[in-house]
Amino acid sequence: MSILFDRAKSWLQYPLPHHFLSRFVHFITRLKAGLLSQIAIRLFVKIFKVKLEESERKHPTDYESFNDFFTRSLSPGARPVDASRGSVASPVDGTISQVGAIKDGQVFQAKGHTYSVSTLLGGEDELASTFHNGSFVTIYLAPHNYHRIHAPLDMQLRSMLYVPGRLFSVNSATVHTVPNLFARNERVAGFFSADAGNVAIVLVGALFVGSIETIWAGEITPPQRSCTRHVYYNEDASFLFAKGSELGRFNMGSTVILLFQEDRVTFMKSLRPETLVRLGKKIAKVNHIE
Repeated sequence: MSILFDRAKSWLQYPLPHHFLSRFVHFITRLKAGLLSQIAIRLFVKIFKVKLEESERKHPTDYESFNDFFTRSLSPGARPVDASRGSVASPVDGTISQVGAIKDGQVFQAKGHTYSVSTLLGGEDELASTFHNGSFVTIYLAPHNYHRIHAPLDMQLRSMLYVPGRLFSVNSATVHTVPNLFARNERVAGFFSADAGNVAIVLVGALFVGSIETIWAGEITPPQRSCTRHVYYNEDASFLFAKGSELGRFNMGSTVILLFQEDRVTFMKSLRPETLVRLGKKIAKVNHIE
């Protein structure tokens, strides 16, 4: 009965104008609406039990708009980053959706569903082959989570890929019922070199996600683009990110997928679906330090 209910909720999303609705949310959440913004923020804090005491700005009146609140920064020391050599830190606060091996280029989404790394990466087969038989972890960010993404390792940015797509919700109902969900939604991937070899961090958009931003390129979505775009970067200090430094942010909740090469990392045994993770906590170790 539960799966039928999930399918019904998912089917209702197919005819929706995903990008129109998300751009509308993008507009209204940035309005500096004074009292109305404060009411919306207070209601959100109460309903989702947001811990504002962890934030740099601790009172609803400290925020000019709902999006200003939603993308709030944490206070210094709120998320200590595991500094041990060879550790991989969680890049976000969230919940593990799936974790494991990439088998023959396929990533496990949910029971009965997988998707290919090549499709996830916009059909760039050569790039996808880097992660053939590697490993992955998918982390879902709920509305109440902190929405900035940080570096899981010391990393050098090599390139960034934008892949157009739809904007289905990424909650458990759609994950279990919409085939190729993460490879269908609009997404932005950063490709990095690190002690763990080549690492991809894929930021997956979702329904009502107003935009995806990165530190190096600013707001990438909106607008929606019609074709894949791959940008390469020079090897200089401006694209070098220390473990724990900010990489970007979602302006509403969504999903982050980390891809690693074969035999480069070993995930912690405690890491399994539905596990809560916190930014900076160790989620894996590097097998061979380069």
